[in-house]
Amino acid sequence: MHDLYYKGRIHTRVNHVKSGYNTKRDVRLGTSENPLSLTVTSEERKNEVSKLVEQHELVADISVSSDASEDINQLMALINTASTTTFEKTPGRNDPCSCNSGKKFKKCCG
Repeated sequence: MHDLYYKGRIHTRVNHVKSGYNTKRDVRLGTSENPLSLTVTSEERKNEVSKLVEQHELVADISVSSDASEDINQLMALINTASTTTFEKTPGRNDPCSCNSGKKFKKCCG
């Protein structure tokens, strides 16, 4: 009985049914399971786009069609993803100042 109670509260048991292999997962775009579908207008453009795909280690089905307009929106969306911006940490009050004056931060720029 002491296994289920701790300080008067009942412990919840872990549900192990939900863990393991996920059969309904979302497949990432640009992998071998879900390749990009791109359309270009010429063979030269196809070579350029295939080099871009190889540089970013993606998989794509590139079709050449002179009738249709060029459609590489999926590729551009994956390449131009925004990265997180990070800022330089401000020094502590007693750390040396970042302006290289040799003084403490609190006596110089703080």
